[in-house]
Amino acid sequence: MDARSVALLREILASTGWIERTREFGLALRATRSPGGLLVVGTPQEEPWHLTAHLSDEARLAGLPQLAPTLVRWTPAPDAPAHLRVGLERIEQARRGETLFVVTEERAPEPLLERVGDARRVGATVLALDGGDPDLEGLAHDALAIPERGPLSFDGAQHLISLAAGETDRRPGLRDRLARLLDRVSGPRVPD
Repeated sequence: MDARSVALLREILASTGWIERTREFGLALRATRSPGGLLVVGTPQEEPWHLTAHLSDEARLAGLPQLAPTLVRWTPAPDAPAHLRVGLERIEQARRGETLFVVTEERAPEPLLERVGDARRVGATVLALDGGDPDLEGLAHDALAIPERGPLSFDGAQHLISLAAGETDRRPGLRDRLARLLDRVSGPRVPD
């Protein structure tokens, strides 16, 4: 999806609440304190390569080194380049100030949920972009569930979040923070 398509998607969804929700989620990704501290993981069947690449681009273009992601893989090849050899043990090393971003349209497998719970207990921030997994959402500090039949596809949400994460011209004011609180309580508004 190119920049023009993302802009069109934003325009189409402007009245739904999804733009604000993906912007606040993008801001949450930027709370990571250090480069490499944003850990992005999926499932054994679906690794979030595409989103990781977009976040990497946004980090570079916006001058936000803390947004540069680390793709965590289930079974990295031993001869892969260093940035593609990061395995699940990296989640076990997560610490306060780092963010574990779980991206899965399907339900998270039990071994991942256990690692996510461990990372949360040691102080890592847990964020989830999912298809409505109550177990994963229960572990996450913030979760954005994309309904199967909503106005926004899972792929579209990834593009909106990565773009929002790289936006540097907008600082949340009191109204934005209150709107974020209300959205967390009530969830995004989905038109019929």
